[in-house]
Formats: sequence, structure tokens, C-alpha cells
Amino acid sequence: MTNRRKNLSVQYLTRIAVLGALSAILYMIEIPVVAFYKLDVSTLPALLGAFSMGPLPGLAILLIKDLTGMLHSSTMYVGELADFIMGAAIVLPAAFIYRRQKSRKTALIGMIAGSVCMIIVSVLVNWLIMIPFYMQAFGMPMESIIGMAQSALPFVDTEFKLLLFVTAPFNLLKGAVLSALTFVMYKRLSPLLHVRR
Repeated sequence: MTNRRKNLSVQYLTRIAVLGALSAILYMIEIPVVAFYKLDVSTLPALLGAFSMGPLPGLAILLIKDLTGMLHSSTMYVGELADFIMGAAIVLPAAFIYRRQKSRKTALIGMIAGSVCMIIVSVLVNWLIMIPFYMQAFGMPMESIIGMAQSALPFVDTEFKLLLFVTAPFNLLKGAVLSALTFVMYKRLSPLLHVRR
């Protein structure tokens, strides 16, 4: 019994480590979208891990990614903190809902719920953490931050509009991309992701 438990622990840790490393690599690949927002799919391994092993392994994968990201942080670790919070916002609801009844339908419902949570949390994180950080750490006035978005969306002329018309839609796009990739890839990768008991 003890050997079996050790074997399970090793399998869990190995999968978490591999998915965490993959997530850290994906974190360095970004596609510019609008203003200072860049799309990456580094949360995908955490979603796959959370679906196959549970919510806590999903969080562990996110943590590995963001701790690794701190080694080359350009935001004094604030960006990594924000990324972890927003990643947890999509991973936890998706994993908990899927865990109750494992089916394609609940997986989809979980990812939709997680995406909605991530959109709400991203607006709050940008409003309370990221925008004040850029203003204080880099001496950027609000006008400069808004100006980055105005080149693509001229009607964005207040912080509220920035959050409503840039931050929220960007995270809607990110949630949709992550959900689609997870939905397509999970079943195919399921035999590799699940720990054999």
C-alpha cells in the first residue's frame, strides 16, 4: 500500500512538473493584440492538469509557471502575481464544475464559467493592481496608458472605457481561445494526463 501511494505521488509530481515547465515555456510566447495586452496560451497546461488531476494540481502548474516567470520579470513580479490570480480565476471554476460530473457538457460549462470569472477578475486586477503599478513604478500618467489603446480604439478616453472596451474583450478572447484548445486537446491527451491508480 505504501509503495502504491509513493508511485501515485511520483506520477502526480511528474505530470505537474512537466505541465508546469510547458506552461513556463508558453508564457514566453506572446502575440500582441491591442495596447499593452498580449495573448498567450500558457494557462492551457494548467487547465489540462486541473481537468485530469484536480484543482490543486492546476494551481500548482500555474505557480510553477509564474515563479519561473519571475526569473525574467519586467514588472517587478507584479505581472506574475496578476497572471496567477487571473489564471486561477479560469482554472478553479472550470475544474470544480468538471469534477462534479465528468462529461464534455460539464467541461464546456466549466470553461464558460471560468472565462466569465477571468473577465471579471481581470478588470478588477487591472483596475486595482496593474494600472496603479504602471503609474507609480514607471511614472506613466493615466493619459499615456489610455493613449496606448486609442491608436486602435480612438473612443477609449477614460479608465472606465479602457477596462470595459479593452481589458474585458481581450480576456473574453483569451478565455475563448483557452477553452477551445482545452476542449479539442483534452480527450486526445487524456491517456497521458491521467494518473494510473
